[in-house]
Amino acid sequence: MIRIITVLLLAVTLISCGEKKDVSVKKPSSGGQLNGAGATFPYPIYSKWFNEYAKINPEAKINYQSIGSGGGIKQITEGTVDFGASDSPMSNEEIEKADTKNNNKIIHFPTVIGSVVITYNIPGIDKNINLSPEAIVGIYMGTIKKWNDPLIQKENADTKMPDKDIIVCYRTDGSGTTYVLTDYLGKVSDKWKSEIGVAKDVKFPVGQGGKGNEGVTGLVKQLEYSIGYVELVYALQNNLKYANIKNKDGEFVSPSLESLTNAADQSINEMPEDLRQSITNAGGKGSYPISSYTYLLIYENQTDAFKGKILKEFLVWALNDGEKFAKDLGYAPLPPTVVAKALEKVNKIKY
Repeated sequence: MIRIITVLLLAVTLISCGEKKDVSVKKPSSGGQLNGAGATFPYPIYSKWFNEYAKINPEAKINYQSIGSGGGIKQITEGTVDFGASDSPMSNEEIEKADTKNNNKIIHFPTVIGSVVITYNIPGIDKNINLSPEAIVGIYMGTIKKWNDPLIQKENADTKMPDKDIIVCYRTDGSGTTYVLTDYLGKVSDKWKSEIGVAKDVKFPVGQGGKGNEGVTGLVKQLEYSIGYVELVYALQNNLKYANIKNKDGEFVSPSLESLTNAADQSINEMPEDLRQSITNAGGKGSYPISSYTYLLIYENQTDAFKGKILKEFLVWALNDGEKFAKDLGYAPLPPTVVAKALEKVNKIKY
């Protein structure tokens, strides 16, 4: 009897000393796969990260489905994945819905800075053309129909633009890339903001759609005289040209490590406590205007101890050592101050 009581007391002691006292939390398992889903925008670097981290921690089997930011937010809200990913921060309404449904809090973790580029397929033009905000708005609203429109030709005086119809391509899925583009266009055009809107999924007045960054990339490659918007790495991987965009200071800027970092630096002092921030149309010399953080979405209270431990350790690695892989894939690493803010959030994850 004394032996039984001793064992019971030991068990109670072990439970009370655990990281979380809620006895409904699952015990650590010996292994298992973590599943995530969401944005196509950061898919290249997330794939790299998961592969590299698995070399360090063989238990970290992380599967990621590139289905678009809207799908990522939906799946993390429904609890069908262990983490979500989105280029657009969740709205207050989306957060409230997820928190209420799961009695849990979602934390936003910025991971890298990416850029949406305006890519095109114009036979005979091998250089990067210049596009102003007004020209991009006009093309996607259907009021600018030809490549030699005066608004485009004016900014490309040393290039004879063709007298050809512009074939507009856009995303058909709920997309963080669409959100970033429309967020930018909504800032530079009141007409766009009121008539088309800013969202992950909008009704474009003209053009044809493709699913994912991959789908839009495929359309632009196939269709001569087409234009589309994709994450920079997709344009680079497919040898597509992309435009220099006129920023708030009147400079035509191409996406680069420096121009993306400049965009983030201009807004860093205004970053809110929850880290949800838009950095499109940032001012400052050399800032690329269609830049954006991309986010991992993770619940604060992890109900599976093994998965929670893997996620927490992976985030620490990604925000430190993982950032060194960003540049070669066309992303800018986070500024040190943002890394510090994100690491503070990692400490809030419990399992």
